[in-house]
Amino acid sequence: MSDLHTVNKSPFEKNSLDSCLRFSKAGSAILLYEDGVYGALKGTAVENLIASAVGDKKVYVLGPDFKARGLADDRMIDGVEVVDYAGFVDLVEANDKVQAWV
Repeated sequence: MSDLHTVNKSPFEKNSLDSCLRFSKAGSAILLYEDGVYGALKGTAVENLIASAVGDKKVYVLGPDFKARGLADDRMIDGVEVVDYAGFVDLVEANDKVQAWV
């Protein structure tokens, strides 16, 4: 049984990402979209949290939202996977439950 956790708020404005990482279990999938994609950037205060999470969770970024904010792929934390809208749908279908962290 696995869960998909979604985060759409910037980790620099809200604590949604921090809460998600604390409460999600090993094997969970985490999708960062909208302003949540800022959590996947190298060199930020949350980089170590995300880098640790990819050890036992799958962390994804919605590619169109990452690009819409003018962010380049080389700024993404290693281990974070990019998905498109179809990939977002696939994640929803592949997991038993979706938990939105707002």
